[in-house]
Amino acid sequence: MFGLFKKKSKKEQLNKKYQKLLAEAHQLSHTDRTASDKKLAEAEELLKQIEQIVE
Repeated sequence: MFGLFKKKSKKEQLNKKYQKLLAEAHQLSHTDRTASDKKLAEAEELLKQIEQIVE
């Protein structure tokens, strides 16, 4: 109940966006391979940012 208004950390926000991009890339891989590759590239950039936050 009290965690309802808790702000998410930068890492949590980036991780959620990363998961969303991977899901979109998977969905696009069935129809448009180049768009899927672009989404995967965006996801990789986010992963690098997440790793930098951890270090």
